[in-house]
Amino acid sequence: MEPSTKDRVTEAALRLFSEKGYLGASLSDIAKQVGISKAALYKHFASKQEILDCIVARMDELDSERLQRFSMPGNELGGTAAYKEIPAEKIRAYSKAQFLHWTEEEFSSRFRKMLTLEQYRDSGMAGLYQKYLAGGPIEYMASVFADITGSKDAALHLALEFYGPMFLLYGLSDGGMSKARALELLEDHVSRFIDQMEAGRACCVAGKEGSR
Repeated sequence: MEPSTKDRVTEAALRLFSEKGYLGASLSDIAKQVGISKAALYKHFASKQEILDCIVARMDELDSERLQRFSMPGNELGGTAAYKEIPAEKIRAYSKAQFLHWTEEEFSSRFRKMLTLEQYRDSGMAGLYQKYLAGGPIEYMASVFADITGSKDAALHLALEFYGPMFLLYGLSDGGMSKARALELLEDHVSRFIDQMEAGRACCVAGKEGSR
């Protein structure tokens, strides 16, 4: 099915935002990219902000779809108790899907590049950058690990330890590292992390049993 004009506008706008920046792309530029007049564009969007809002809504849909596809806990704090029951293979698969989402899938990778370009120039973009790529993922992972560790501080350190290498690999992939090598390093990192977590949990259980 052919994409609607509204979808074409959204995709063209994101493409321009990721190349020229949100502030650097005008509505006239977007209309020209789609092949319509500026007046025709106004029939679908009243402003550039409305286009951005539509892009953000689509990103939220993609996040929700991915969580459901891998049966992962939602983003709400305190709603992650089921995480420790998820098989290690599913965690590996979800981590890989997240990496490909941000580096290979066109819509989301362009969204990441747009936020990276604009985070220092616009406070709204800085907020979105934090939500999707920095503070948000750390907050989510910390809420996951808090249920496992019982300590907010320990959970935060684990979240940084888990997410930090993944975030760094986004940049290495942008800089020319092959996707295959980046994925190999990511999978090795996740496997090591899971092994350490399971070893630590086993020691904790053994310690509790030995104290009885």
